[in-house]
Amino acid sequence: MQDARLSSCYLSTDRQKEPTMAELALVTGASSGIGREIARLHAARGGDLIVTARREDALSALKAELEAAHGITVHVVPLDLGAEGAADRLYETVRRMDLFPDILVNNAGFGGHGRMIDRDPAKDLAMIDLNVTALVTLCHRFGRDMAERGHGRILNVGSAAGYFPGPLQATYFATKAFVNSFSQAIDHELRPRGVTCTLLAPGYVETEFAERADLRGSMMVKQGGTSAEAVARSGYEGMRKGAILRVAPWIIAPVLRFVVPLVPRRILLSLIEKSQAK
Repeated sequence: MQDARLSSCYLSTDRQKEPTMAELALVTGASSGIGREIARLHAARGGDLIVTARREDALSALKAELEAAHGITVHVVPLDLGAEGAADRLYETVRRMDLFPDILVNNAGFGGHGRMIDRDPAKDLAMIDLNVTALVTLCHRFGRDMAERGHGRILNVGSAAGYFPGPLQATYFATKAFVNSFSQAIDHELRPRGVTCTLLAPGYVETEFAERADLRGSMMVKQGGTSAEAVARSGYEGMRKGAILRVAPWIIAPVLRFVVPLVPRRILLSLIEKSQAK
């Protein structure tokens, strides 16, 4: 499938100059899945990287792979971004390293299956801390620096799940609704300062997400999804072009925009619940 077909029609009409290959990108959740593939894409274009995630061994392996293959520099910052104050610590660590990212990729996040009242509330609050609080903090800290310099790119990984409520993943769907809305709003605010924010809204992606979210055996997972590499390429290329939104795979974009709003709410909720049920 060609990358052009992975993108939605929601492109900014005010395209900014594409970033150069030598620019530095900070990628969260870079140890696997979409984050790792975005790091590979950026390295293949000659860009240096700061990669962060909880698993230092996976980050070190990625560093060795990319530096050997592309002759670039990869800075590793192992961190649990969902911990209290971790996003601020990441920012301060990067500044102490005297590094100034031109590109910020907010990819870290996780989901969780089950009826809300049956779930551990601490896990749902931790999900909000990572999926929302950390993302907002990094957008504030690095976005302000980018605006002061007059250039920069932000890529926030939202989800098609953010377009509707999600029974059996109520908190996850709600966090992605926040990311979807927040990302497009700050793109509008930052664009006059030379900074863009691209929202990547994928459908189900074949990564470790399903295992961690306890979704194995659900109808959604059984039906299969898009590869992490294809989704990463769609979002990365959209970000480079200054797009406000990329939906992947491309075919779900008109469904989200034109079909979903017409489905009666109770029917939609039942359909989503069935897709999440095991």
